[in-house]
Amino acid sequence: MSEEHHDLTESERYDRGMAVRREVLGDTHVDRATANITDFTREFQEFISRTAWGDVWTRPGLARRERSIAVLSSLIALGHHEEFSMHVRAALRNGLTRDEIAEVILQSAIYAGVPAANTAFRLAQAVFAELDAG
Repeated sequence: MSEEHHDLTESERYDRGMAVRREVLGDTHVDRATANITDFTREFQEFISRTAWGDVWTRPGLARRERSIAVLSSLIALGHHEEFSMHVRAALRNGLTRDEIAEVILQSAIYAGVPAANTAFRLAQAVFAELDAG
């Protein structure tokens, strides 16, 4: 954790994380995710907001669009399709163009495999079609 984060309470890290989570993923997604929190998932959801969004996504070392590139690449390589579609939307919110997302997927084909990239192209295209229709 950076020095900047050491001085924050868990509550402040959570609040900071929720703010970034909303900026990157959008209110609709975050509202849906928080509405589905149960006693079983509460600690995990709080952990995600506090640690992933409040600690990592707020670090100054990479811009959000660069973080989106890293996330898309990781999700393609690991085959996390549901998360990939969500982060395609986030990448657009973070300033990546559709052409840049296509380049990320193509680059990932070399290192994560053609089948993974094939699926990623299909999922990204579905996201774009949904956005165009909406």
